[in-house]
Amino acid sequence: MKAIRVNAPGGPEVMRYEDTPEPTPKAGEATVKVDAAGINYVDVYQRSGQYKLALPLTLGLEAGGTVTAIGPNVTEVKVGDKVAYSGVPGAYAQYAAVPASRLVVLPSGLSTRQGAAVMLQGLTAHYLACSTYPLKSGDTCLVHAAAGGVGLLLCQIAKMRGARVIGTVSTEEKAKLAREAGASDIILYTKQDFEAEVKRLTDGKGLQVVYDSVGQTTFDKGFNCLAPRGMMVLYGQSSGPVGVLDLQTLSAKGSLFVTRPSLNHHIITRAELLQRSDELLGWIRNGTLKLRIEHEFPLKDAADAHRALEGRKTTGKVLLIP
Repeated sequence: MKAIRVNAPGGPEVMRYEDTPEPTPKAGEATVKVDAAGINYVDVYQRSGQYKLALPLTLGLEAGGTVTAIGPNVTEVKVGDKVAYSGVPGAYAQYAAVPASRLVVLPSGLSTRQGAAVMLQGLTAHYLACSTYPLKSGDTCLVHAAAGGVGLLLCQIAKMRGARVIGTVSTEEKAKLAREAGASDIILYTKQDFEAEVKRLTDGKGLQVVYDSVGQTTFDKGFNCLAPRGMMVLYGQSSGPVGVLDLQTLSAKGSLFVTRPSLNHHIITRAELLQRSDELLGWIRNGTLKLRIEHEFPLKDAADAHRALEGRKTTGKVLLIP
């Protein structure tokens, strides 16, 4: 089978479209024929070496497809099931062996491409808005990269929960998408200082929570946007890692909270995975939550897909199609 392999860290050019053996499921695993793999910024971190992993590796942590074989002791899925998953390496491939406990059977009416588009980013948006800081009516939140894959879903879920959403974006086109997703106020960070704008928009009172996937260029200023006892949620670092944080800053700026959550810790058990995914997929099926799949690249063109993502030329979800 074909897969995208990385033998040494670096830019998109290190991604190789190679032949590799088709996986055979071990005990507790199922083989999935990948219909679509989701691209996420964590893939860039892994490819570049920002996240240190053993090499060589097959990139990709998210996919949707069809179960073609099961190993011993598998009860969660059966051959022929349409499934989706996240958090398991090796999705940039025609086939993947996946622990059955990580597979979610898609409800009728949802395609495997929709499944691939929503598992990692959708579950991330879910835990951010429902668990890390459970938004409620009367809260105001700041969503950086509001027109990105997580951003568009997070804006929608935040609005569903009754919060006021302020979003930062880089262009007018992205501003339109963020507004449609539920952001009541938009800050064009390429033209406006987001700290000053947040203070203006909140009459100086500040926010209950900042959801920051950007990192280096936004993190420090974000603390100045928070109300007393507000929370800084750093869940990505697309602009680079943040510097050292002096904890005294949290006291000086209003007894603030800071956290660096990860999806894996919010779907530790199968019960929690199913609870979150059932709610998320239900919203998509009934039209409450809208998915935006903007680009679909052939698997062999994964390097071009990464270039588009890193160049901030994408909105919504980017998929690879084997």
